Amino acid sequence: MPQDLFVAKKTTVARKLAKSLAFWVVMGIIGGVLLGCFAPEIGIATKEWTIDPFIKALKWLIGPIIFTTIICGIVGLENLKSLGSLGIKTIIYFEVVSTLALVVGVFFGEAFKPGHGMNLDINALNSSSVAKYTSHISENTGSFKSILLSAIPDDPITPFLTGNTLQVLFMAVIIAIVISFFRQNVKDKVIKPLEKAQNFFFKILTILMYYSPIATFGAMAFLIGKFGFETLFNMAYLLFVMLFSCLFFIFVVLGIICALAKVNVFKFMRFIAREVLIVFATSSSETALAPLMRKLERAGMHRGSVGLIIPTGYSFNLDCTNIYLSLSVIFLSQAFGIPLSLEQTISMIIILMVASKGAVGVTGSGFIVLAGTLQAMGTGPGTIPAVTVAALLGVDKFMSEMRAVGNLCGNSVACMIVSIWDKKIDMDKFRYALDHPNEFRVV
Repeated sequence: MPQDLFVAKKTTVARKLAKSLAFWVVMGIIGGVLLGCFAPEIGIATKEWTIDPFIKALKWLIGPIIFTTIICGIVGLENLKSLGSLGIKTIIYFEVVSTLALVVGVFFGEAFKPGHGMNLDINALNSSSVAKYTSHISENTGSFKSILLSAIPDDPITPFLTGNTLQVLFMAVIIAIVISFFRQNVKDKVIKPLEKAQNFFFKILTILMYYSPIATFGAMAFLIGKFGFETLFNMAYLLFVMLFSCLFFIFVVLGIICALAKVNVFKFMRFIAREVLIVFATSSSETALAPLMRKLERAGMHRGSVGLIIPTGYSFNLDCTNIYLSLSVIFLSQAFGIPLSLEQTISMIIILMVASKGAVGVTGSGFIVLAGTLQAMGTGPGTIPAVTVAALLGVDKFMSEMRAVGNLCGNSVACMIVSIWDKKIDMDKFRYALDHPNEFRVV
């Protein structure tokens, strides 16, 4: 190869990498890990000026984006009959697949026994370390009634300020249904400013995403600096089992579901790889929610389908959070020497089917639901006290990253499957997008 051609190719590659946001996210991860290892105090301090402002800005944007997207999507459906059909199929899919995720967590916990032989003492735990999580149990977990009531906001502004996705969803769906009854000319006048607002918020988000490598750097520096690799030694096996469980769920369980729809799961995961990388780096599904929705729309999925399924999925279809919850209960039962009977295990799955949907929009929701589930299973001999979740505090951050990535993958597949099921997708355009993912980048 001539020297000039070789230099030109190197220059072209370098320019492409320099313009690639994914490349800078990877650089942020590497830089953050190095800073956390060699200067942990500085790494911990970076959190306040890197990741915190980024997440706060996203929380401000996510409410308006979901609100406008759902209204435009539902109103864009041909009629309310389409919404009913899409909604019923979405609910069926969510319940079946999220329950499968719970079973996967139990299976891998029992098969690999990550807590076996630890012999932890309940009396040695510091219950105050769990108090801030269990204090929310009564208002965020429990019966269907309490979950439904929590979806109704006290006022229309607070859900946007606090990032309460479930309440924003509730308002958007109600407003969209009301607008759907308007005459077409009135409907058009209402929807046009909403579409302009939606595009405006997406543009702000696009600009904000260029800050994500810095936020990634801060997140990784804080993570390694705060906990360190040595603190994870005793629970590395649990992390491995959690990782293996999530990978099994994504590539086997979801892979089979995709195969039934004649879609290659590996191609689909490659298609959403950029969003997965961003979510992994920031441990927050919110960082990629809006770009993912826009990408799926551009890939041929109906706006109404994407606008309803993706945001709703982040309230009712948290697959890898379900794996974390059931796996953690099994782990704690093994670690503290409190075996669960088959009846207790089935009871735990049933409780989690409800409780996993009851802590939406609350920081540390995984911990809240886990503690709430243990409390709901009762007290006394043969039960696991809620205080035992303190044993997971050291590794919950790492498990949170797995949950966030798995939830993104699960909801993306859910949107695709339900869209195919309800015939709300242009399959020719979608298959082209899977084969040419670089042409469908949002940012």
